[in-house]
Amino acid sequence: MNPPILFEDNHILVVNKPAGLLVQGDKTGDPCLKDWAELDVAKRHNKSGKAFIGVVHRLDRPTSGLVVLAKTSKALARLNAQFANREVKKSYWALVEGHVADDKARLEHMLLRDGNRNKSFVSMTPQAKKAVLSYEVMHRVDKYSLLAVSLETGRHHQIRCQLAKIGHPVQGDVKYGARRGNKDNSIGLHAQSIAFNHPTLKDPVSLSASPPKQGIWHIAPPNMKDLKKTLHD
Repeated sequence: MNPPILFEDNHILVVNKPAGLLVQGDKTGDPCLKDWAELDVAKRHNKSGKAFIGVVHRLDRPTSGLVVLAKTSKALARLNAQFANREVKKSYWALVEGHVADDKARLEHMLLRDGNRNKSFVSMTPQAKKAVLSYEVMHRVDKYSLLAVSLETGRHHQIRCQLAKIGHPVQGDVKYGARRGNKDNSIGLHAQSIAFNHPTLKDPVSLSASPPKQGIWHIAPPNMKDLKKTLHD
């Protein structure tokens, strides 16, 4: 396990997480990105033991793409503040079932998280929280649509739940109604770009990550590089 490193300095580490890898350890005890980074950074910088690695945000296990990790407690606190204040811009690519009719749309739902089932539902109960995203259709092929998705909120399984609600579940995401799963348990969701301010230098940082070369992404157009646009460009 050696996730591609897209950016690194003394304060932050940004990697392209493969689908199937946990960001942080859970009850399964399976390998996770945080543990790998602690050992990898320590080894490359000739440090004994483990390096400090702070998890700034997470991606669902079956999702691939950009993950930002902090290498110092100061960077972690400042990046956490940017996420809390919604100053971070993130864009995803979502490969969904069916041909999405509207070329662009903004979705707004109230989502309720069920921790026991690790799933979110559209609900009008008082405990539900507002979830907002925008999407743009980038490509339609066979029985699928490729969307660029921009989040305004960061709810649990938000993209997966909201797209399923409009009748277009993410490819392979059987938890939210996809016709069938993938052999590697991945889903057609990729964290493609992220933009934030460097936690110490204050300079803008903007990064993008290519989707996996294998699996479901083979049905995407061959000119994927020409489609690397995001809704906040």
